[in-house]
Amino acid sequence: MAFAVLVIAVAVALAPILLIRFRKRWVAAFNQAVTNRITGPFATRLPGFGMLTHVGRKSGRLYQTPVNVFRTADGFLIALTYGREAHWAQNVLAAGGCRLETRGLQYQLASPVIVRDPARRQFPLPVGIILRIIGAADFMRLSVVRGESGLRASGDVSRTA
Repeated sequence: MAFAVLVIAVAVALAPILLIRFRKRWVAAFNQAVTNRITGPFATRLPGFGMLTHVGRKSGRLYQTPVNVFRTADGFLIALTYGREAHWAQNVLAAGGCRLETRGLQYQLASPVIVRDPARRQFPLPVGIILRIIGAADFMRLSVVRGESGLRASGDVSRTA
């Protein structure tokens, strides 16, 4: 009986890790529909999280996406937990920038570059371990723009994964 409980506990603990590692698009769809709606209001205040506002490269609409974000000397580093193919990442690259709200502050960001760091050296050790477990080795580096320049878009803001 104890062994069965242990096996179930391990399976429950490993399921999210395996899903995000091998079924990124499925997890992204679930997060967009469920998790982001719950965590969205808190993402702008919690350390390590932020809300990215970006312009859709095809629609021209504004989108908001919660992200894992970390401060660097001249900007921010965002973990591409769903890979470099994530729609928000492609939108930011196409637009050449975005807006970020994190820890109650807003930043205009520019010069997006995708960097590969399999060692995850630029992150705190616990974060690096989690990123390694889920298989995230790509990150987006963005610089803070001095002075404000707004995002141009049509329509309302939509939340995405």
